[in-house]
Amino acid sequence: MLIDISQTNALDVYRLLISVVTPRPIAWVTSVDAEGRVNLAPFSFFNVFGADPPVVVFAPNRKRDGSKKDTLHNVETTGQFVVNAAVADLAAEVNLSSKELPAGESEVDLTGLSVLPSMKVKPPRLAESPVSLECLLRQVLPIGQGPLSANLVIGEVVMMHVAERILDERGRVDPRKLRTIARLGGDFYCHTSDLFQMQRPE
Repeated sequence: MLIDISQTNALDVYRLLISVVTPRPIAWVTSVDAEGRVNLAPFSFFNVFGADPPVVVFAPNRKRDGSKKDTLHNVETTGQFVVNAAVADLAAEVNLSSKELPAGESEVDLTGLSVLPSMKVKPPRLAESPVSLECLLRQVLPIGQGPLSANLVIGEVVMMHVAERILDERGRVDPRKLRTIARLGGDFYCHTSDLFQMQRPE
């Protein structure tokens, strides 16, 4: 099968891309609007891109009608957000928080989750998540203006919260205890519990 992007509509391109670029880690983002109301949403266009300074990037693409998602509005307004770990025990809540609610209604309430105050940013962190990254906005890079176009949100991590229960005996994060989930195409997710190890070559 050959796909000429110039001859293919954006929704079909999107569906193909999310089916072949897998697995994709999930940024479970808490943000607040100008009135301080908490928004929670998952984004699978996400990764870490540096350590000095520590930088994460996620992409709240525009909706199919071309409008901005609440998370993008909030981050642009406040310049702050928190990335919480999407883990297996909370998979149903991760999925539920993707529901589009009217502006100002909180997905935290919808999911029955709870929040704790952050230390360096205004948006709270999820109490139930074992890892939370407090971030300050460095830049929003829009790429396109139409439906499904990208907005790369570049954030600098200024505080990390890591639960003791996911650490190994050396004090490092044990992936067998963290148990994050990841996105595949369509309605499919995957677990990160099927592990194997390889040492890097000298």
